[in-house]
Amino acid sequence: MDSYVWLAAAVLLGVVEFLTLTLAFGLLAGAALVAAVAAGLGAPVVVQLLAFAVTGGIGLVAVRPIAKRHLALPPASRDGCDALIGRSAVVTREVSATGGLVHLSGEDWSARSYDEALVIPPGVRVDVYEIEGATALVHPSEPLPDPRPREV
Repeated sequence: MDSYVWLAAAVLLGVVEFLTLTLAFGLLAGAALVAAVAAGLGAPVVVQLLAFAVTGGIGLVAVRPIAKRHLALPPASRDGCDALIGRSAVVTREVSATGGLVHLSGEDWSARSYDEALVIPPGVRVDVYEIEGATALVHPSEPLPDPRPREV
């Protein structure tokens, strides 16, 4: 076979990989490139097919599982604002849906209540649920005391 046929197969397999993201078609595209090199060096069709089959087989059996495992790994560590999500803070100025202030990781942060109907008084410990720009969306760590006076 002509090396152009193998190159066309490699491009076609590469496009299919781009559309499916399976890792399989990309490895087969690489195998087609190896077969194209073999064809370019003047190898007979049987050797070209053997080069495609061996390279594709090794890629699918050995490389693909390792690559899939690495893609499934979580990020090594969170950094920046993502590292603040889940942390605990203390309300320093009443927090509502419109704004407020919390002391978080040694700094004062603007904050809003994650639950828009909730107003959190100063001194309450809160958890950071989300960061939007420079504003922490927070929710109390423990239920807030009932502000209504109790009847005796």
